[in-house]
Amino acid sequence: MNHNNTSGHAAATLTILIWGTTFISTKVLLRSFQPIEILILRFLLGFLALLLAAPKPLGGTTRRQEGIFAAAGLCGVTLYYLLENIALTYTMASNVGVMVSVSPFFTALLSQRVGKQRETLSPPFFLGFACAMVGVCLLSFGGGDVSVSPLGDLLAVLAALVWAVYSLLVREIGTWGLPTIQTTRRLFAYGLLFMLPTLGFFPLQWDLHRLAVPGNLGNLLFLGLGASALCFVTWNFAVKRLGAVKTSVYIYLVPVITVTASALLLGEQLTKPALVGTVLTLAGLLLSQGKPAKKQVPTP
Repeated sequence: MNHNNTSGHAAATLTILIWGTTFISTKVLLRSFQPIEILILRFLLGFLALLLAAPKPLGGTTRRQEGIFAAAGLCGVTLYYLLENIALTYTMASNVGVMVSVSPFFTALLSQRVGKQRETLSPPFFLGFACAMVGVCLLSFGGGDVSVSPLGDLLAVLAALVWAVYSLLVREIGTWGLPTIQTTRRLFAYGLLFMLPTLGFFPLQWDLHRLAVPGNLGNLLFLGLGASALCFVTWNFAVKRLGAVKTSVYIYLVPVITVTASALLLGEQLTKPALVGTVLTLAGLLLSQGKPAKKQVPTP
């Protein structure tokens, strides 16, 4: 494994380790904040952190590049998190976890048809996907509590599809040779801009006393500085190094991290189905990491 692959896998692993615990922080914050408030605050904090980390502006972009930046900000920041949060109000969190885990499969399918470098998927990828999905289902439904909500489940599937589109847009951005921190900051700016119209439906509550609660402030800082500023940079870096498909399969690990963190931090029981699901999910991840063939598509 060369250095680029090693650093890419390390970045993807770090990202998922943090993202897998965000459900716990969000669950705590939802006691005091609306979903849109959490989104705006976390990405505003992330934007400011990236501005401090690399204050030099990103210049010299074309109209086409700005359009791709805007589309990536809309998909990866605004639509994905809004769809996921709204889905959680209509269906069970376990359903959302399963549906969102389909995102790597959508990414793989789209990568075969979109962009200059299209990946031909090998049988191990599909075997890994099937293995991981069985594992994710055991993790999510191991307690036997299964419920179907067509609207909520559909919104979660749409969130998975939107994230797949975001991954391919980031893959394209990664070929431009621009600094990762500045490009991620540009995505956040567009994402925040696209969130503004939602305030007409979900107005902000200007109650600053909520920030004085240590648990609220700590979890917001974690989501803003860790899960947003740091993790979007490391995720985008991983996509640049590994490609959209190989990076996306790390999403299989999110339920594993969430269940483990819930057991360690919240004292929730780690059941036998969850343990079996963890093993299957890890096996699916390893199988899906089989090297896909790439073919260069001539530019029209």
